[in-house]
Amino acid sequence: MGKTKDTFQARPEQGLSHPETPFQDDEKDLSLRPKTLDEFLGQKAMKANLSVFIAAARERNESLDHLFLIGPPGLGKTTLAQVVARELGAEFKVTSAPALEKPKDLAGILTTVSEKTVFFIDEIHRLKPAIEEMLYIAMEDYELDWIIGAGPSARTIRIPIPPFTLVGATTKAGNVSSPLISRFGITCRFSFYEKEDMEAIVRRSAGILNVSVSDDGAALLASSSRGTPRVVNRLLRRMRDFAQVSGERVVTGRLVADGLRRLEIDSLGLEKHDREILRVIIERYGGGPVGAETLAISTGEAVDTLEDYYEPYLIQTGLLQRTPRGRMVTALAYEHLRMERSGNTGDKTASLFPSP
Repeated sequence: MGKTKDTFQARPEQGLSHPETPFQDDEKDLSLRPKTLDEFLGQKAMKANLSVFIAAARERNESLDHLFLIGPPGLGKTTLAQVVARELGAEFKVTSAPALEKPKDLAGILTTVSEKTVFFIDEIHRLKPAIEEMLYIAMEDYELDWIIGAGPSARTIRIPIPPFTLVGATTKAGNVSSPLISRFGITCRFSFYEKEDMEAIVRRSAGILNVSVSDDGAALLASSSRGTPRVVNRLLRRMRDFAQVSGERVVTGRLVADGLRRLEIDSLGLEKHDREILRVIIERYGGGPVGAETLAISTGEAVDTLEDYYEPYLIQTGLLQRTPRGRMVTALAYEHLRMERSGNTGDKTASLFPSP
């Protein structure tokens, strides 16, 4: 089908995948990423502190202290690392911990960095011990330990590298070793975004995508996006599709409500699989407690995805609890799903979804 309205013409997309969530195909458009701290919306306290640290490093003409980013997927950790590099006027190098198989992989990157380079490692909790130990010396002394030869004739030499800034990002701070955490001078913890920040993100992204969004449409998108910029940008693109094909020139609240129903996203932003997780706990395990591995098998989901993507928002909204004995749903979950304690469903399922 050809383009029917110029209003919905998108900018060309560039590739950068995010394997940490099921929605990697929707984050390819780098044009939606903020370029500066001023464009980076939300996370106000964290951003205010970081702007001070960046300004101080620039005034001293030094590399920024190593930066540790913690938070659920989709909240902007990779984007913030890119913004920091741009604010510092520094080179940006990126990799992920699973891609670093051997110490020589890390050495190959660090020996090519220039002074003040921002080196971003995603999923840093998955670093292998040998690579992590090499990183300790690189972070503290800006040197690499390298073994030459083998057996009795083997010797260790230290290779100097330029001062750089390591930015480590993780969704599982508890899985990062204490020696590694202690070497980061700055820690930034991301939280889910407030609704007003999400609305601002919708308007900014709509402007970039050349899409007109009404106030009620932006508000409904913001409230149904799990407090996550990646999700709201994905939904905005889908609403753009619905509007274009239906001949609408504006993404209104009515159009968003209809689109969310078609995508099976309810009034709290829960998707079908979120509700399935809650239903499984209620119907098969009497509301819990149930262990993460058992729940993952019952829902056909990987444990990591369950813990990193689905559970944080369910816990944040008060629908799920993590206890020492396992996962338990709350009274609010029964109420939201219109289910009774016995596990029987009511007849008000339609009210889960947004109204026009």
